[in-house]
Parts: sequence; C-alpha cells; structure tokens
Amino acid sequence: MVQLKKKKIFVLDTNVILHDSSCLYRFQEHDILIPIPVLEELDRFKKGNETLNFHARQFLRDLDAISEDIIFKDGVKIGAGLGNVIIKLEGGFHKDLAFNFTPDNPDHHILNVAYTTAKENPSKTVVIVSKDVNLRMKAKAIDLLAEDYASDQVSDIDDLYKGWREIENAPDEAINALYKDPGEIDIDLIKTNNEILPNEYLILRSGQKSALAWCDPSKMKIRSLKKYMAYGVVPRNAEQTFALHALMNEKVNLVTITGRAGTGKTLLALAAALENKKTYRQICVARPVVPLSNKDLGFLPGDINEKIAPYMQPLYDNLGVIQNRFGETDSKYKKIEELLNDEKLLITPLAYIRGRSLVNIFFIVDEAQNLTPHEVKTIITRAGEDTKIIFTGDIFQIDHPYLDSSSNGLSHLIDKMRGQKLYAHVNLEKGERSELSDLASNIL
Repeated sequence: MVQLKKKKIFVLDTNVILHDSSCLYRFQEHDILIPIPVLEELDRFKKGNETLNFHARQFLRDLDAISEDIIFKDGVKIGAGLGNVIIKLEGGFHKDLAFNFTPDNPDHHILNVAYTTAKENPSKTVVIVSKDVNLRMKAKAIDLLAEDYASDQVSDIDDLYKGWREIENAPDEAINALYKDPGEIDIDLIKTNNEILPNEYLILRSGQKSALAWCDPSKMKIRSLKKYMAYGVVPRNAEQTFALHALMNEKVNLVTITGRAGTGKTLLALAAALENKKTYRQICVARPVVPLSNKDLGFLPGDINEKIAPYMQPLYDNLGVIQNRFGETDSKYKKIEELLNDEKLLITPLAYIRGRSLVNIFFIVDEAQNLTPHEVKTIITRAGEDTKIIFTGDIFQIDHPYLDSSSNGLSHLIDKMRGQKLYAHVNLEKGERSELSDLASNIL
C-alpha cells in the first residue's frame, strides 16, 4: 500500500483539459503540473468549433492570464487557497522506462514527465490524472499513483435519482381522495423517509388499492395521474405514463428520460413532440455522433449525408413506428411527411445545431449519455423563450472513450437538477420492445 503524503503534485493528461477547461481550479491547495507534451497536444485542438476546441482555447487563455510575465520554472500561484501550476520540460526518457515504453506514443512522454517528477520530489505525492484508463494502468505498473478526473462525477451512481418511487402501505384515505375531485392531497399525508421532490412521480399502494400520482410544484401537493395518448402512442406501464406526463407538461422546461434499450425513451419523446407540434415553431431531434474508435467523420466513406445516415437511422426508425400506427391516407401520417419536408421536424447530428438560436423549439437530444457535463450545460444555457429540452439515454451504454456511468453529462444533469421546479426525470425500467429484447437485456 502506497503511503500518501500531504502535499501532492497532480500531472494532468490532455484529455482532462479537453473534458473540463476549468480543471486548473479543481485541485484545492495541491500543485498542478502540465507536461510540455500536453501543451503540444492542446496546440492541435485550438482551431475548430467543437467542444474540445473550446476547452483547449479556454484553458490556454486561463493559463496565460495566471502567468502574465511570470516564468513557470518554480510554479505560478493559481489563486487564493490554491496551489501552483508548473509547466515542465521533458528530458530524455528515464532509464527505468526506456526499455518498456516507446517514444512514439504521446502518453509515454506524459508518463515519463510524471515519473521523473516523482523521482525529483520524494517528499511529495505525484498523481497522474487521466480519463484514459490504459494510461492509468501503465502509471500504476511503474508505481505511480493515477486516478480519473472526478470533479464532475456522480458520487454514488447506484443511488442516482430515478424520478419516481413506490410507496407501500399508503393511507387508504390518500388513495381514495386521489380518485375523487379535485384529485389532490396534502403532501404531509404521505409518510416517507425521504422528502417528496417537485415533479417526482409516485406509485401509491394500500392492499389491493393503488394510484399513480405526482408532486405538483406549483402547490406542493400530490395530484392524481391518469394515462393518456400522444400521437397514437399509449403508455404501456406506470413509468411510461410518468414520462409522457413530464414530456407533455408545459410547465416543465427540462426533462431527462433514462433506461436501457427498448424501454421507449425516444419513442415517447417523439410522440409528445408531435402531439404538441402546434405549441412550438420547430421540433428538433439531435444526437451526438461518436464514431467507431473515436475517429472523425472524415474517416468514413461517402458524402456528408452518407456519413451521418447510420447515426441518425434509429431516430427515423422510431418516427416510422409512430407513423405506421396510422394508415397512409390518414392526416396524421401525412403530417409527419409534411413536417419533415418543411423542416418543421428536423433530425440532425448535434454538432449541426451549434450556433443556432433555440427559441420556441421542442428539442430532443438522444443518446445524451455520450455528452460531457460541459456539453450538456452549453445546450441548456442556450435555450431561449418557450423552449423545452429533453435528454434521453442509457447511462450504462456509453460509446465515448473518456466517459462512464458516473462522469457523463446525463448522469451529472440528473444529479444536479433533482428537486428543481422546472425539471422532471423518469428512469424507465421495464422493456416494452419485445419479449426477446427483454430477455437479451436481462441475461446477456
């Protein structure tokens, strides 16, 4: 077991900076070391309009503002209560590493700087901070401490807010009252260990009696909830009923829906959008493009439409499910075609809506678990008047190489927004795609 010393030097990997440009201010009184190879990598990311480019530029600006005319050799104070930041040059490969680590890998240069720093500072604990699990394993192999960047991670993913709960042994009078006009009860009538939050959904049970309800934040009362249909889609279980209510509730501007494949996340969001199409000037459905092996779209063959088609097809599939509930001569069937042709219903990669004004839009972001916390924040903070934003995704099915169930933007959003009056969340647990789909999800 490595004995931790009080003072630490955190060596930052490039991916940490590209994940959060404000990481300089997240390490309290400890020092931060930036290897020269990291600055070289950041230089390649300076230009462009992607989130990675923003983080690279912002970090370098912050670093420049901190240093001004001060030389980095002995470290520059980051701010009150914070440590120093040091930019360290690289010498030759340390003899302990030269045999196992080739110099053609940028990660090995970062590893070399960290290892050399640890040898030069035996009184301090040197820790590599990286979102690359392979680099962390290499660091531990040479007796260096290494950890993931955890400042925006959810502390206990198993206890993440799911937006609804079942309450057994609810008072009979409470359930009876929910079935009578006006269908609401005082929140104090429901006894629970944890407080009931605004827009939280409830399944109340008492013997053979049960009721679906939600917490109305305008009155902070428990109100009854009934099933209803959206553009031909009828919820098949309590969770889908909750989700559709949140999606249709005009007083809720931000909704997150999570669940594994086949639970109906995207289908319900699209159905609610189509049902409410007259309320919004446009329905926009977007998803982040995370190519195989994290390669750029330019790596793929074909023109831009051919490149993005495989990523957008699942959205068209869900739209087709809704459309095929009606006959081809039905007005609702034709309306979907009309909306697509007039771009009143727009399906697009998320990167393509950068710079757009999100005013009076029903905006669905699918596969949101592949977004960073900063990307999620950027989307929400650009919402204009009368816009509703929905994030859907499965926090345990992540394609991004540097995100996991605790650090992705969707989990971060759920954890931070719980209890807000403008926000509702529902985690869908029951699969409704098919018996085969449920079987595969449960046992494979």
